[in-house]
Amino acid sequence: MGENTLQSVATAGASAPAFREPPSFKEALAVWARIGLLSFGGPAGQIALMHKVLVEDKRWVSEHRFLNALNYCMILPGPEAQQLAIYIGWLLHGLRGGIVAGTLFVLPGFCVILVLSTLYALFQNTAWLGALFFGLKAAVLAVVIEAVLRVGRRALKNNVMIGLAGAAFIAIFAFNAPFPLIVLLAGVIGYFGARVRPDLFTGSGHGSKGGQKNTTLDAILDTAPPATDLGVLRALRVIAICGMLWVAPILVLGQIFGWNSIFPTIAAFFSKMAVVTFGGAYAVLAYVAQQAVETHHWLRPGEMLDGLAMAETTPGPLILVLVYVGFLAAFRDPGVLSPLGAGLIGATLTTWVTFVPCFLWIFLGAPYIERLQGDRALGAALSAITAAVVGVILNLAIWFALHTLFRSVGTATFGPVDLPWPVWSSLDPVAAALAGVAIIAVFRFKLGMIPTLALTAVLGFAAKSLI
Repeated sequence: MGENTLQSVATAGASAPAFREPPSFKEALAVWARIGLLSFGGPAGQIALMHKVLVEDKRWVSEHRFLNALNYCMILPGPEAQQLAIYIGWLLHGLRGGIVAGTLFVLPGFCVILVLSTLYALFQNTAWLGALFFGLKAAVLAVVIEAVLRVGRRALKNNVMIGLAGAAFIAIFAFNAPFPLIVLLAGVIGYFGARVRPDLFTGSGHGSKGGQKNTTLDAILDTAPPATDLGVLRALRVIAICGMLWVAPILVLGQIFGWNSIFPTIAAFFSKMAVVTFGGAYAVLAYVAQQAVETHHWLRPGEMLDGLAMAETTPGPLILVLVYVGFLAAFRDPGVLSPLGAGLIGATLTTWVTFVPCFLWIFLGAPYIERLQGDRALGAALSAITAAVVGVILNLAIWFALHTLFRSVGTATFGPVDLPWPVWSSLDPVAAALAGVAIIAVFRFKLGMIPTLALTAVLGFAAKSLI
């Protein structure tokens, strides 16, 4: 960091945000571990958590850099929140930063799901889990609401951007439009709209008017990304290395246990899931459940719901429910291994083939996204995409709120429109009360995330114990 840059910040005036030194790798390591442990609430909660920690609290990355990274992750297959962690980790500390951030985002949840899957396979009872994590959902709901409001205020600077956010929300909420299509259309609108009215599409979420960023803050927070060769050879090298890492465990297990064992089947099935999971986990979980029950006979009817309950109440991406499926698949077809040994290998293999592609997408594409930051036309497209992403996050927040406050949520059909519709008689008064406590704690008393999580967790566990 040059002295001139520091001096410009020092003289920028009292209104300029406080300067923060770039984090050391050790400091970032601790923060990524914390994010991994607290990443409850599905993608909405996880994106909100990273925004609060990395943008608001630590000030390690600027608002527009965070949202541009999120825009890219939204169009990729796989869990967008984990890919966002990889992207920002790469921005901060290069290859090792991306690997650590992405791994720590998944590792706590994987360990918890693995333990719970073992207990489930042995005892078939996870009722205590709901009591333990019941109150956490209320706190996460408050954090999600805060994130939607905060990002919306900064990204939606004019009526055009508000309209794009509203259209994106309606498209996904009412018509179940896929994420990639929404993002693509928003980008096209921004790209060509900027040719007619550039003032409406530049800088909508990037700081000041007219497309100019806050130079005092962004000059520091938007440090140059890791130096990367953008040639064809580099791209081929990334594809080759990640591809070999992807298939290496499959080849080893096939050689050791035979190609007729359960492991190649698990690897092939979940590898396919890793490249078609556009639009988040819920886009494919129904298909996974059907295949696991009816085709492969890995699960019994109803057991997928038990796995979803685990994944929804533990840290990490919801797609970690696949760890539970992979564990039970191998546990019930262990071959020459013990059931628990086979289950451990099955769960680990499932996790590997599910998440290794996420690193491939980021390490391959992120350098190109960063190179395009200075292009005005593409900047306008990204601004429009940012607005659309606000609508997508609002949809995730409403979905999460419905499933937190109501025990049963169905679908209401109005012509071509299918809306998630709660069964009003299933309103959980305790969940609603806890959500109210969390909202008051966050918005009125400005209580931090960890104290709010601890407060609602204790109150929720006590309430469930008394009922």
